[in-house]
Formats: sequence, C-alpha cells, structure tokens
Amino acid sequence: MFGRKKTSFDTAADVVYDRENQIPVIRASICNGEQVAGFKDLKTGKFEEILLIRSEKDREDFMNRFGILPSELRKEY
Repeated sequence: MFGRKKTSFDTAADVVYDRENQIPVIRASICNGEQVAGFKDLKTGKFEEILLIRSEKDREDFMNRFGILPSELRKEY
C-alpha cells in the first residue's frame, strides 16, 4: 500500500533524521493494520519509509536509533 517496504535498518543506513524539517510518523493501513515507520517532510508532506513495523520491538528499535521520544511519534492512517 505504501510502496516498497524496508525490513531492516541495514537498508536505511544512510538515513539522517532532520529534526527541523521532518517529523517521525507511523503510517498504518486502516484495512489490514500494516504499519510503516518513517519521516514526513514538513514542507512537502513527502513520507520517507524507514522500517516495516512487525512487532513492538521494531517500533522501539526505530525510536532508539533516531532518539525519538514516544510523545514525538505520530500515527497517520
């Protein structure tokens, strides 16, 4: 639904989180509940996929790697 899925951080090793121009987002499908973690550009609205969320551990790993607090993470449908 959201395009090509990345399943590990190895494929996104060169990703840099720009706190001034991006926000962390979990995109969730309302049909099947699939979730993808990534960053949304505040100016263009473009979403950059980072990781397919398959478990709570995946979500925690995403947040720890980029230093994201739970209050910063938004969920979009």
